[in-house]
Amino acid sequence: MQIHLCTCLFIATVTAAALPGRGTPPAQTDGSPRASNVIFIMADDLGWGELGCYGQEKIRTPHIDSLAAGGMRFTQNYSGAPVCAPSRNVLMTGKHLGHTTIRGNLPAKDADGKRVEGQHPIPDAALTMAEVFRDGGYKTGAMGKWGLGAVGSSGDPNTQGFDHFFGYNCQRVAHSYFPPHLWRNRNKLVINHHPIPGHKKMPEGKVTMDQWFDENYSSKLILEEALSFIRKNAEQPFFLYLPFIEPHVAMHPPRELVESYPEQWDDRAYRGQCGYLPHPRPRAGYAAMITDLDRHVGAVLATLEELGLTENTLVVFTSDNGTTHGSSGDPVLGVGGVDAAFFNSTNGLRGFKGSVYEGGLRVPLIVRWPGRVPPNSVSEQPTYFPDQLATLCEAVGIDVPPGLDGISILPTLTGEGEQSARNPMIWVFPEYGGQVAVRFGDWKLVRRNLKRKNQDPGPWELYNLAADPGETTNVAEKHPDLVERGDDILRRQMASNEFFPVVVPGIHD
Repeated sequence: MQIHLCTCLFIATVTAAALPGRGTPPAQTDGSPRASNVIFIMADDLGWGELGCYGQEKIRTPHIDSLAAGGMRFTQNYSGAPVCAPSRNVLMTGKHLGHTTIRGNLPAKDADGKRVEGQHPIPDAALTMAEVFRDGGYKTGAMGKWGLGAVGSSGDPNTQGFDHFFGYNCQRVAHSYFPPHLWRNRNKLVINHHPIPGHKKMPEGKVTMDQWFDENYSSKLILEEALSFIRKNAEQPFFLYLPFIEPHVAMHPPRELVESYPEQWDDRAYRGQCGYLPHPRPRAGYAAMITDLDRHVGAVLATLEELGLTENTLVVFTSDNGTTHGSSGDPVLGVGGVDAAFFNSTNGLRGFKGSVYEGGLRVPLIVRWPGRVPPNSVSEQPTYFPDQLATLCEAVGIDVPPGLDGISILPTLTGEGEQSARNPMIWVFPEYGGQVAVRFGDWKLVRRNLKRKNQDPGPWELYNLAADPGETTNVAEKHPDLVERGDDILRRQMASNEFFPVVVPGIHD
C-alpha cells in the first residue's frame, strides 16, 4: 500500500495498538510508579574523533557536547561490527558477532534469489531489545534506518517488537536523503516524485548543491516523527530507538549549514569519483552533516525539557561504526568525498569503517540519566554493543534476558556497587576480506584477509591497547601464550553461520 505525502505525512497519531500480554510498567528503584523512558540515539558512520567532546576542533556539535556534560562519556566503547547491519543486529540482540545471525551487509532476496529492498532478516527466534521493552510495558518506536529485514519479513521492525516505525527499511535506499519513499510501519509513503539518486559521477562541469535537492528532506521528516512519538507517549513509559542516518554519505546537508563553515576549507569540488554524489564543498558538506545530526539531538533534548521528561529519561548516544574509509579514486578524499584526515576523524586510531582495528570499531558512547549518572563524568571501562541490552534492562527494572553475551555496566554508570568483570569482546566479520578480533583485558588479537581470493590469510596480530591504542606495534611473536589464549577464546565463541561463513586457520597454520 502506498500513501502519499500530502494525505498523511503530518498525522500525529501512532497507529500501532497495544499488544496482548503486555505487563505493567516496572517501578523505579526509588519506588515511584513511573518507569524511566529510554531514548537510544545512534549515528551512522560517525567517527571516534568527530565530536567536540571527543576532541574535534573543526566541527560544531554543541548539543551532543552538552549531553556529555550532563552525563557520562566513555573512552573505550566499541560498536557491534565495523559496518551497518551486523552492528545494529548486535545492538538489538545483545549477541556478539560470533553468535548473532547477521554478520554482514547481505541484501534481502525473494524466493527466486532476486534482490529486493531491504537486508537479510533477523529470524523469528531472535529476541530484540524492542521486544524486551514492549513486553516490559513500554511503548516502542524506531525512527531512522533499520536495515535488518525487508517489510513483511521476519526482520520487519513491527515483527521484531516496535509498535511504530518510520524511516528507511533498506540501507541502500538511505544513500539518498531525498529518496522516493520512506516507510511508516508497513505502508510505503511516497515523499519525492523526483527523487535524487545516492550515486552519480560528474567528471566535468560545475558542481552545485542545487543539483541534488528535491521536495522533502528525509531527515526532517524522521525527526518530526520522532518528536511526535515523544509527545504522544509523554504520559507513559516509552523506548525510542533513533538510528539517524547522518553522517553517512551521500552528502545532502542543508545549504545554510554548509555555508556556515569556512570557504577556504575547500579548494576543489568532489565529483563523485569515490562513489556517491558530487558536492561543491566536500569538507564543509561533511561537517554540515554532523552539525545537522547535532541539531537533531538538540531537538530531542529540547522536547524532553519542554514536556518535563528530562529527569525521567535515560538517553544514550553512540555510532554504529567508525568513520568512512578512503578510496582508490582520490588521494585525499575518501568514499563519498569524506576527508577523514582533515578532521582527524579517528583521533589517532588505526583503521576506518570496515576494519576491526580500533578506528573501525571504537565509537563514542554518552549516557545521560539525571540523578543516577553523575554529570560531566568520564569512564575508561571497556564496553561494547552487546552490553547495552543488559544495561538498559537492569537500569529500568526489566528482567535481563538469559544468554546475552554482554554485561550490565550499570554499576559503572551509577557508581553503585562493583562492576562485573569484563568478559572478552568478540568480532567475527566475513566482509572486507574476512576479519576477526578479540579483546581480552588490554590485549587485542586480530587476524585479517581470511577470505581473499588467491591470497593466504594474514598473520596473527597482537596489540597492547593500554600502551599502544593506535595499534602500531604487533607483539604477537613476543607473546605466543597470549596469541594462543585469544585464539582459544575466539574459537569457543564462534558459532557456524551458513549465510556469513568465515574460516580461521589454526593457530599454527
